[in-house]
Amino acid sequence: MDNSEAIAIIQITQLLYRYAECIDQGQLEQAAALFGQARIHTGADQPLDAQELLALWRRLLILYPCGTPRTRHLISNPIIEVSGDGYSASARSCYTVLQAVDGFALQVIASGRYHDRFSCVGGSWHFTERDYRQMDFVGDLSRHLRRAAKTSPID
Repeated sequence: MDNSEAIAIIQITQLLYRYAECIDQGQLEQAAALFGQARIHTGADQPLDAQELLALWRRLLILYPCGTPRTRHLISNPIIEVSGDGYSASARSCYTVLQAVDGFALQVIASGRYHDRFSCVGGSWHFTERDYRQMDFVGDLSRHLRRAAKTSPID
């Protein structure tokens, strides 16, 4: 692994973690901005863009008086593969979503995998694609989503 590949892996890992931090802090606009140049696959007929994803989050996510969804998105096991030319990459990672609210003890509410693609422009990496369709385990989403479902395209 050369220095540029190592830098790419660090920057891409930071994007994965930044997304989780923004969602957990209720910073939906900042989270959506990370996907400003991306196509997002949620299971809908067509991929969403960042503004459509933001609208979906605003419609479905429950934000509490503290301004957050009272969640903790844990991103783990990132496997990042940088292309030979150093300008694109793919990543597979796992997520586990914990939630605790009044009357709802801390528990895992969802777990699955993200499949992402990235591009590097001017030395800066950004998302070009995210696939939300890999949810493996579903817990009680009733305090996370306005319309709790067996699977969620937004975690």
